[in-house]
Amino acid sequence: MTVRQEQGVPFARAARELGLTPRDFELAVQLGEVRTVACGPGGRRRVPQEEIERHRAAGGFPEALRSRLWVVGTAEGAELLGISPSRFGRLARGGHFAPVRFYVNRYRAVVWHYLASDLAEFADRHPELLTGRSPFPLRTAPEERTDRRPRSWRARRIEQLTSRAEDAWQRAAALAAVLDPVQLADAVPDPDERACLRLLRPVLVAARPVAPAAREVIEALVMAEDPDEIEWYRHCLVAALQEARADRCPPRWEENRYRGVPDTPVPDTPAPPPEPARPHGLRRLLPWRGTRRAEAATAGRRP
Repeated sequence: MTVRQEQGVPFARAARELGLTPRDFELAVQLGEVRTVACGPGGRRRVPQEEIERHRAAGGFPEALRSRLWVVGTAEGAELLGISPSRFGRLARGGHFAPVRFYVNRYRAVVWHYLASDLAEFADRHPELLTGRSPFPLRTAPEERTDRRPRSWRARRIEQLTSRAEDAWQRAAALAAVLDPVQLADAVPDPDERACLRLLRPVLVAARPVAPAAREVIEALVMAEDPDEIEWYRHCLVAALQEARADRCPPRWEENRYRGVPDTPVPDTPAPPPEPARPHGLRRLLPWRGTRRAEAATAGRRP
């Protein structure tokens, strides 16, 4: 595989120069806020110096960049929207906004995080879902509803990876990453092609917990579950493979030195560190925050 030979800044140094924590920098790379390039024969990615200068020269740096990367959990997300945590949870499980990342806590529960800017856009598009009586699908018992958060997170993550893939084989490998071995073997009968896809497979979750039980939860979560979701990724994979084959033959897996690497080198950890203080610029993203709570109180209904 041909890898672009470009000089760049290592991730750790780039994060410092941009005033970001390692986790925020990881998110910035995933979201495409910070552009990276492949450097050297191993395909390790770095940040071009001009990319750092572009951000540093932008207005409002670094607060503007931090605001775009600000993530919230259920409690703070509910506060920002001016609704109860239970209503926020129902909206999230219903797939009204996609999580941007997650971690598994010590009780093996998945803790989801959301972009504050996504919540602002959701509130602008659907203000009717933030006040008054919830629509019937949101009022049904939790066990009767499908939790769409894993599926929406997978869709978001695969879109990130396919959009920055450098060729059709990398795009195919990203699509194959959410299919279990049985589904992959059925979709890709050629063992050499499957070996190539496994070798090029990107890392969906950079940080892996130490506890085996938590690792099992993550390994299950990254796999497509619903039949229609599996069929969709298989369809996309077959189309990507047709494009890849037309472009060139798959590199022999034993000779190919390229290996997918995490978006940023994050050490294994059972849970993420505490989140930093909220950026001052976030309030400008949510001009409706105070009014929603007032409207709900005036209506005499609990949100």
